Amino acid sequence: MKVDEILAKLTEMFPDAHCELIHRNPFELAVAVVLSAQTTDVSVNKVTPQLFEKFPTPQALASASLEEIESCIHRIGLYHNKAKSIQGLARGVVEQFDGVMPQTMEELMSLPGVGRKSANVIMSVCFGMPAIAVDTHVERVSKRLRLAAPKDTVLEVEKKLMRKLPKSEWSHAHHLFIFFGRYFCKAKNPQCQDCPFTSFCREYQAQQKQAEKVEKQKRVKAKAA
Repeated sequence: MKVDEILAKLTEMFPDAHCELIHRNPFELAVAVVLSAQTTDVSVNKVTPQLFEKFPTPQALASASLEEIESCIHRIGLYHNKAKSIQGLARGVVEQFDGVMPQTMEELMSLPGVGRKSANVIMSVCFGMPAIAVDTHVERVSKRLRLAAPKDTVLEVEKKLMRKLPKSEWSHAHHLFIFFGRYFCKAKNPQCQDCPFTSFCREYQAQQKQAEKVEKQKRVKAKAA
């Protein structure tokens, strides 16, 4: 199946694929992305309304105490470290960019807590720039659908997707892959029985081989008995 056919099928499956982190501006999205590390978007969305109401600007968050920040986000994992990260992010925005979120990869990655994936999310969602943010879902789906090799690093996956996908589809494809990985092609118990990509999916073929191996072992045992 060609890349454009994969995207067409995913669009059919998830016509409303979008960023699920609740935010009103680039700074709020940046904070939410940092908080989402090893945490679901659902969990992040439960704590950010209170956080942004209490600290609505980079200046407000930068000058807050860690205890105040932690009180808002204590329900998510690693909240001690994440409080330091988003405070550092806010201070970086204030001190380096006069309180305005930067728009380039290099500038965004100069901020505490913002890596390449986070920068791609911000550039794509907030500033409309073509970008592919490779999170665990995008990485898993890309490797299962043979758009990347099993041993590829996250950066290698991103570069391969950038080569194989039309630039105009990068941001859209990013959200499609996330929705597919989050709600259908899960790490555990993927819905292979209803998947349109089983003819070339690595995961499905591995499962089939394992099932055949188990069945063969059963036949051998039955004969021996």
